[in-house]
Amino acid sequence: MSPPISTRRAGSDMNVQSIIPVFDPAGPYAGSITTLSWVLIAMAAGVFAIVLAALWIALFGSARLKARLGGPVLVWAGGIVFPVVVLTLLLVYGLSLTRNLTAPVPEGAMRVRITGEMWWWRVAYLDRQGRATMTDANELHIPTGQPVLLELESNDVIHSFWVPRLSGKLDMVPGRRNRLPIQADRPGVYAGQCAEYCGGPHALMGFVVVAHTPADFAAFMAARRAPRSAAARDGAGAALFRQSGCAACHRIAGTPANGAAGPDLTHVGSRRSLGAGILPNNKGTMIGWIGDSQSIKPGNRMPSYKMLSAQQLDRLATYLDAQK
Repeated sequence: MSPPISTRRAGSDMNVQSIIPVFDPAGPYAGSITTLSWVLIAMAAGVFAIVLAALWIALFGSARLKARLGGPVLVWAGGIVFPVVVLTLLLVYGLSLTRNLTAPVPEGAMRVRITGEMWWWRVAYLDRQGRATMTDANELHIPTGQPVLLELESNDVIHSFWVPRLSGKLDMVPGRRNRLPIQADRPGVYAGQCAEYCGGPHALMGFVVVAHTPADFAAFMAARRAPRSAAARDGAGAALFRQSGCAACHRIAGTPANGAAGPDLTHVGSRRSLGAGILPNNKGTMIGWIGDSQSIKPGNRMPSYKMLSAQQLDRLATYLDAQK
């Protein structure tokens, strides 16, 4: 069995890349889209070259070439026949190349419901009946070598889910459930981004997909379902978490905290990032986020807790860091 992928990075070893590669597919769904993209780029370059050649003839060509360029045969051939034939062939080729995006996934494939929020992602792992068995936020874990069906929804405005190396982009529309298959053929961390302007800190609405080998994924899920430690349930940090009003918006499984307005914090200590992909996850950034999230991500719906002392912020960060 290969070494498990760490579910966390510290310090400057940030999991979300500032520049997300879009022409480096890591799975079959992204592969077909990348191939089509290169074909379109090549065709655009060819058409641009033809236009430049025609422009050169129009400006500097001989009278005979200019006459032929403006003749009825070339106008009909270049203005009607060529576009109709080329665009028809491109349509047929594109639909056949990307048909895997609309093909049904195998029965029994892993299903995950991802709900777009302003400005973060709600993640729910589903059983075969469509019931949520585990919840998380801003991070998705999947096994390699098999398709995963994402059920995409939105609770407020239109968002768009896009992990370029794993699949295409698909809108998340309020009141509607769209489905998108993704697949990673090798273990790794794949960055994503909301690709539809959704107001405020839209540009800071990132996402992470962590792909494990099947054996490592099974071990990861088993660890997530294991009983919570005492440090994750009790202590001075737990009391402060409730007293400060955090439990009104956030849930931590196995504790009285059962808020649903904000991200589920049951496993926040093991996530690779904070603030939906904008900060590396460590105790220092956790303190900074709790104390002044509005300076880090202006307009997000979590208030800054500047009234808390340094000791209180440290206590809260220690408690949340224990939520593995």
